[in-house]
Amino acid sequence: MNFLTIALVSLFLSFGDITFSEAAGWPSRDLPSLAPVLEPILPAVVNISTRSRVQVRTSPLFDDPFFKHFFNLPEKPRERVAKSLGSGVIIDAARGYVITNHHVVDKADEISVTLQDGRTLQARPVGADPDTDIAIIQVPTEHLTAIPLGDSDRLRVGDFVAAIGNPFGLGQTVTSGIVSALGRSGLGIEGYEDFIQTDASINPGNSGGALIDLRGELIGINTAIFAPNGGNVGIGFAIPINLARQVVTQLTVHGKMRRGSLGIQLQELTPELAAAFDMLAQGAVVAKVARGSPAEQAGIRVGDVITEINDHPVHTIRDVRNTFGVLGVGSKATLKVVREKRPLMLTVKVMEPRVEIVEGGQVDSRLEGATFGTSPEDTYEQPGIQVIKIKQNSPAAILGLREGDVLSSINRNSIQNVEDLRRMGRISGKSLLLVLQRGEASFQILLK
Repeated sequence: MNFLTIALVSLFLSFGDITFSEAAGWPSRDLPSLAPVLEPILPAVVNISTRSRVQVRTSPLFDDPFFKHFFNLPEKPRERVAKSLGSGVIIDAARGYVITNHHVVDKADEISVTLQDGRTLQARPVGADPDTDIAIIQVPTEHLTAIPLGDSDRLRVGDFVAAIGNPFGLGQTVTSGIVSALGRSGLGIEGYEDFIQTDASINPGNSGGALIDLRGELIGINTAIFAPNGGNVGIGFAIPINLARQVVTQLTVHGKMRRGSLGIQLQELTPELAAAFDMLAQGAVVAKVARGSPAEQAGIRVGDVITEINDHPVHTIRDVRNTFGVLGVGSKATLKVVREKRPLMLTVKVMEPRVEIVEGGQVDSRLEGATFGTSPEDTYEQPGIQVIKIKQNSPAAILGLREGDVLSSINRNSIQNVEDLRRMGRISGKSLLLVLQRGEASFQILLK
């Protein structure tokens, strides 16, 4: 009997002579409660606080030697200490691994983890992946409790869930709700988006905390809220644990994600294309296969329609991108494709991409600090070249560029590879119009 049924039974029987406990089969002294589910796992959810040193931007006068000498100013740049709060979940007590959001511990100089029993432990970073917003930190292993991992693929809209975290720094807090939607994407929050949406209250400070099911298993990592007015409106998002689990494996072994390459370019299966292929409008069409790529070696051809990956249905290009985005180099995947109305099963091995790079400063001084790269084989995402590295406090960083952004055009000139960018040459002194893709969101930056 689920909690909704119990609640309805309670409502109807509260007016009669039969007590709730008799009707629901509960001992007379007990009432329905999440406490038995929560009590064993609450020690696994921790509060995280960080300290980082941030350089304070000052007036150009402070860079003038005479000004500094006259006012006896220090030579070192002025800094301030920034603090932040978040949450985390112990997923491996034997090794002291705590999973949290990348943005919770990003650029932190000190990371402190406070357990439910009041102990505060110093943590060290193990690895992080900004594209999925997942990070792993490690604490001493004495007297830790880990949470069991669930299967987020089994979730259904309407399933009961509970969110555990540290909202507003208040301390460990539990809220409850249901799964409101699955597979949310296109929010522009992360590079790889496949969120669980829930109405369990998630607020600032909950980031990195646990979303659990009624088995007491971890099925998501709370990461963001939709808050147009700055407060909770019952729309929160969590990273599915099945996606996070694959990232964690890479982070604990390599310290970062080693994303591989397929060597295919895809296009959406529109209703018109589906009609031409005489099939349902579900899948992704292979538009290009790079020579010598893993896709070619696996036997994938132009015109194939990918309908399943590892027994999971493919609805759009996003499904392909999200699946291969968390598969490490050397991983294998089984693809179901439709070729000329015939289903085929193909096995592809994800390989290390060959990346060419160009420094942004070679194109325009305003792009100094950005390193652009492209992999000829890895083109199943949108055309363009990717920002693979950003130097902190550089002109490109101040401009707003982030690692993972895809640059598709400059001044209305299409950029599909490194050679296109190199041909732009030096364009300093002119207006600079950049078209960028971040996840599934597109935006422009104009500088004059």
